[in-house]
Amino acid sequence: MHHVILAGGTGTRFWPYSRKRKPKQLLSILGEKSMIRLTYERLAAISPDDQIYVVASEQLCKLIQQELPELSAENFIIEPSGKNTAPAIALAALRIAGCDDDTMGVYPADHLIRDEQAFCASVKLAAQQVRSTPSLVTMGIPPTYPATGYGYIQFMKAVQGVSPGINKVRTFTEKPELETAKRFIKSGDYLWNSGMFIWRAKTILDAIKSTMPELHPHLMRIGDAIGTSSYKDVLTREWQKIRPESIDYGVLEKSKIVYTLSVEFGWSDLGSWKSLFEELETDSEHNVFRGLVSAIDTTNTLVFSPDHLTAVVGMENVAVINVQGVTLVMPLHEAEKVKEIVNLLKKSGKEEFL
Repeated sequence: MHHVILAGGTGTRFWPYSRKRKPKQLLSILGEKSMIRLTYERLAAISPDDQIYVVASEQLCKLIQQELPELSAENFIIEPSGKNTAPAIALAALRIAGCDDDTMGVYPADHLIRDEQAFCASVKLAAQQVRSTPSLVTMGIPPTYPATGYGYIQFMKAVQGVSPGINKVRTFTEKPELETAKRFIKSGDYLWNSGMFIWRAKTILDAIKSTMPELHPHLMRIGDAIGTSSYKDVLTREWQKIRPESIDYGVLEKSKIVYTLSVEFGWSDLGSWKSLFEELETDSEHNVFRGLVSAIDTTNTLVFSPDHLTAVVGMENVAVINVQGVTLVMPLHEAEKVKEIVNLLKKSGKEEFL
């Protein structure tokens, strides 16, 4: 089967460590290897290199090629500009649709997966489903707490797919309020939406034609130009006309053939400094210190300071990030608001810090 790594994001919630010139997927957050190399190596255990693709901007593709020299230039699919996940996935599907086996998986470039053997088994199980019946499979994570930063998938317990653990999807819910998330957990028929998908290229393109009819004509013109000298010009022209949309809202929330596979392979989207703190081993005071750190009377705190000494006194439930000439200080529970800081810097013209 084929695998598509979505690598076009800028990782704004990991600012100031994640920057435009080196975003989160290129950073070594949990060890010596970058997040995108860890993602690539998981997929290389399933399929050969010529069946692994990366979708990103031209600038990012050049950086990622240095990180993944195993992949040829033909396996980098350039999106002229960020248009969210639906157009990016469709662009990859156009490349794969003509293959004898057009089964494809779609994965974010920067997620943590601890049990790679279980991950491979889950991918292969979902592939059986989509090959046997036209379906769109999303990998769902059994929730361990009422998270408000994840999307939720409600599944129908009585309607199963080809394999055990695969169920028909009833509804999608984006980042609910805390009380709603608690109700979801209690019900027992909700999973976190991991943002990882398995389907056939033909199936997803047919679904886009049905649920996003305004996108489909642009895709067909791009698809007709693949392999020709006019491809780049056609892609640029048609891409400008495409409206940004997520695959979840554009297709999955509207399609009638969506299934979810409940997976347990130690997953985290590592979407914020708080989620990183929760994944790392803490000391006796429940702190995580990385880099040059001195601390007194401090508990339940993350300090990330690889370049300069950072000293903290009397801190509790706080993140202190000191990197590349920028310092970020916040309560851990406010970690999702880093994105708002990034937007504020953009509006105030401080692009050099991004």
